[in-house]
Amino acid sequence: MPQRAATIVGGGIGGLAAAVALHRKGWRVEVLERAPEFTEIGAGISLWPNAFRALKALGLAERVQALGAVETAGGVRDRRGRWLSRTDNTELERRFGHPLAVLHRADLLRALAEALPAECLRPGSEVSAVHEDGPRMVVEHRGGTSRCELVVGADGLRSAIRRAVLPHAPGPRYAGYTAWRMVTEPLPEPPAAGAATWGRGERFGYTALPGGRMYCFGTASLPEGTPTGSSEYAEVLRRFGAWPDPIPALLAAVPADVVLRHDLYELPPLDTFVGGRTALLGDAAHAMTPNLGQGACQALEDAVTLAHCLDTHPDTGAALRAYDLARRPRTQAVARRSARLGTVGQLAWPPAALLRDTAARLAPVRATLRSMTPVLGWQAPGGPVTGNETETETETH
Repeated sequence: MPQRAATIVGGGIGGLAAAVALHRKGWRVEVLERAPEFTEIGAGISLWPNAFRALKALGLAERVQALGAVETAGGVRDRRGRWLSRTDNTELERRFGHPLAVLHRADLLRALAEALPAECLRPGSEVSAVHEDGPRMVVEHRGGTSRCELVVGADGLRSAIRRAVLPHAPGPRYAGYTAWRMVTEPLPEPPAAGAATWGRGERFGYTALPGGRMYCFGTASLPEGTPTGSSEYAEVLRRFGAWPDPIPALLAAVPADVVLRHDLYELPPLDTFVGGRTALLGDAAHAMTPNLGQGACQALEDAVTLAHCLDTHPDTGAALRAYDLARRPRTQAVARRSARLGTVGQLAWPPAALLRDTAARLAPVRATLRSMTPVLGWQAPGGPVTGNETETETETH
C-alpha cells in the first residue's frame, strides 16, 4: 500500500504534534512553517493532565515532564493578597493521574520537533495557495509545490488555511483585555506556590519554571489596540508594581526587554473543523483565551485524535468527519468555559468584584476539582500512536 502523505501548515505546538502523531502512524509528513526557523516566542505554558495523556500517546510525556516544573500548589488571592482559594495539586494528580507542569513554550516546541526526522521540517515555506487536484491536494508555498492526501491547517489564530477552506467563517474577535507575559531571572528563593491575584479589571499571576525562574502574566481590560507608553516593562510596573508580595520582587527580577504584550482574541464557534481533505486544529480551529491554560492542551488532543481517526477510517473524508465530531463540541465547550472565567476575573465594578471574591472564598476545593473533570478527564482514543516505540508509565485513576 502506498505511503499516505500529509502536508501540515504551521510549525507551532499543534502542527508539530500532528506531524509526530501521523509520522508514527506511517504517514509521510512535511511541516511548512513561514518563519525562518522552528521556534516559539512567548513565555511559560501550563500542561494539565489531559495534555500529558496526549503526550503519552505520542511517547513524549516523560521527556516533556522532565523539561518542566511540577506545580504542587496554587490558588487565587484578592487585591490585598488574601487567599480566596487554595489548591493542593497533589490531589489533582491523584484524581487525574498526571501533574500540572509548567515549562517554557520553546522547550515543548523543541521536544516535538526533535521527535521528527529533520527532512520533515521545512522552515521559510510560507503558503500561497491550497487547492484540490483530483484525488490529491496541492499546496503551493515559497519552497515549491507539495502534493498530498491531507492538508492540516495548524497556522494559528489568523489561519490562511481556514480562510481558504471556510471563506465565510467568522474571524477572530477581541476578548476585551490585553495581556503581558514575562519570565524572571533565577530567584534565590522562589515563591513556594503559584497564584493568580484578582483586582478590578486587572489580574496578575505567577508560577514556577525550572531553574528558579518564575513565569508571570498580567491582564488589563483595555480597548483593542490601546498603545503603551515608553515601554511594556514600565507599564507593567505602573500597573502591578505596588500589588501584594511577592509581585514587586518578581517584577524586579524581570529583565526590562523580555516583557511581551498581546491583545487577547478568541475564535467564534465554527460550523465545522474540516473541508474536503483539509482539517483545522489548534488555534486555527478554536482559538481561546488563556484563562484555563488549555490552548496548547487542546491542540495536543486534536493531534492525537486526528491521527486516530485517520488510522481507523481508511477513507479520508470519513476520518475527517469523525475528527470533527470528536473535537468540535469539546473544544468549543472548553473555549466557552475559558471565556466565562476571563469575564469573571476581569470584573471591574466594585460590588461585582466583591461578590466574585466572596463566592471564590466560599467555594469548596473539592467542588472546584470535580468541576474540572470534563476538561481534565479526557482520554486519548485508541491507545498510543507510537508505532514501535513504547513509553512505560504508571497511571493512577
